[in-house]
Amino acid sequence: MVLHLRQIVLDAENARELAAFYLALLGGEYRPGDEPAADGSDDNAEWVAIRTLDGVSITVQRVGELPRVTWPDGPVRQQLHLDFTVADAVELEQQRARAVTLGATVIDDQSADPEEALYVLADPAGHPFCIFVGDDRTAEPKTH
Repeated sequence: MVLHLRQIVLDAENARELAAFYLALLGGEYRPGDEPAADGSDDNAEWVAIRTLDGVSITVQRVGELPRVTWPDGPVRQQLHLDFTVADAVELEQQRARAVTLGATVIDDQSADPEEALYVLADPAGHPFCIFVGDDRTAEPKTH
C-alpha cells in the first residue's frame, strides 16, 4: 500500500492573490470553478486550487492572519518550503527576476555557490521557496 500526494496546501491571508502568483510563476491552470471572477472583483475565496504544467496541484487556503516567516531564524520558523530547479545559471537569474517581478522577495542569495547555486525567496504571503540550478528530481533530497 502506497500513499500518493494529492496536493500541496498553503495558507495565505489572500488565497486568490497567492494562487495567482504560483500560477504565473509555474504555469498551468485553475481547477475548474476556481477561476477569478470575470469582472475582476475580489471574491474573497476560501480556497483556490491550481494545477501546474508539471501536474502538481497547489491549493491556497484563506486564513485570518498569517505572520510572515522569519527565515532562517527568528520567532516565526518555516514549517515547509517548496524547491524548484532550473537548467543552468542563466535560467536561475531569469527565474529569480521573474519571481521578483511577480511579487517574491529574495531572502538569501547563494547563486555564486559552485556546488549548489540557488536563491531562497519568499512568496507574497511570506512562504520561503528555493530555486536551484540542476535538474535533480531523481537525486537524493538535500536538507537546507
